[in-house]
Amino acid sequence: MTTNVFNLTGKKVVITGAAGGIGSATCHQLGGAGAAIFATDVDESGLQRLTKELEAKKIEIHTFVGNASKEDDVVRIFSEIANKFGAPDILINNAAQGIHTAPQDTTGAEWDRVMDTSLKGYFLNAREFSKLVLQAKKKAALVNIASIAGSSAIGRGNFAYSTAKGGVIQMTRELAIEWATAGIRVNAIQPCSVNTPGWRRWVETEGEKAQILMTRLLQGIPLGRVAEPEDIANAVHYLASDAAAMVTGVILPVDGGNLAFNAGGNLGHY
Repeated sequence: MTTNVFNLTGKKVVITGAAGGIGSATCHQLGGAGAAIFATDVDESGLQRLTKELEAKKIEIHTFVGNASKEDDVVRIFSEIANKFGAPDILINNAAQGIHTAPQDTTGAEWDRVMDTSLKGYFLNAREFSKLVLQAKKKAALVNIASIAGSSAIGRGNFAYSTAKGGVIQMTRELAIEWATAGIRVNAIQPCSVNTPGWRRWVETEGEKAQILMTRLLQGIPLGRVAEPEDIANAVHYLASDAAAMVTGVILPVDGGNLAFNAGGNLGHY
C-alpha cells in the first residue's frame, strides 16, 4: 500500500498574510489536502471572506487578527493556538510589504516598515512556532516566502524589499541548520512576479508604464508568463509535506526560469 506523502490530514498549519493572494491560495491548497488552517492577517474582512470560502469546502479554519511584524501580536496568536489546539505542525511565513522608492529617497520610517514586515516578522513567527514545536518534541516544517529579488537585483525602487528578502533567504539557511537535529525542516520559495490582486492593482496604477514593464518582465521569464498564486501554493504544499521529508535549507525558485536566464541570453535559436 502506497502512502500519500502529500496528505496533510491531522496537521495544523499557521499561515501569515493568509488573506492575500498567495496566502489565500495556500490556505485552499493545504486545507484541501486535509490540514486545519490557522490563518493570521491584519485584514479582518479578508479573513472573513477566506473563512466563508474554506468552510464551503468543509475545510477547518481558525482566524486570528494581528500584525505579523508586532511581537505582542505574534506571541498572543501562538499562545492562543497552543492553549486551544496544541502545537502546530507547519508554519508558512508569507506576510510581507514592499515599496517602490529609490534608495536615495527611502526614509528611515519606510525602511523600518518594510524590514519589520518582510524580515523581522518572519523571525518572530518562526521563533514562537519553534518554541511550541520543540516543547512538544514533534517534527515540523517551516516554509518562508522569499522572492527572486532576494538573490538577483531587480531595481525599480525595490531596494528595501529586496534587501529584506535577501535576509529571509539567509535566515532560512541558518534556521535549517539550527533546527535540523530537532526535526524542523526549513525551506523557502522564490517567486517571480505573482498575479495577485495587489500586484494587479499596482500594474493598473502604473498605466502605460506598466505595459512597458510587463513586456520586459515577460522577456526575462522563459516560460512566458508571471506566476499564479496557485503555482506558489503548489510548491508550498510540496515543501510542507512528507514528500520533502529529506529537504531542508533549500531555496526553491518558482519563477518560470527567471533566475536561470542570463540577461544576455536568448530563448531558442536566433
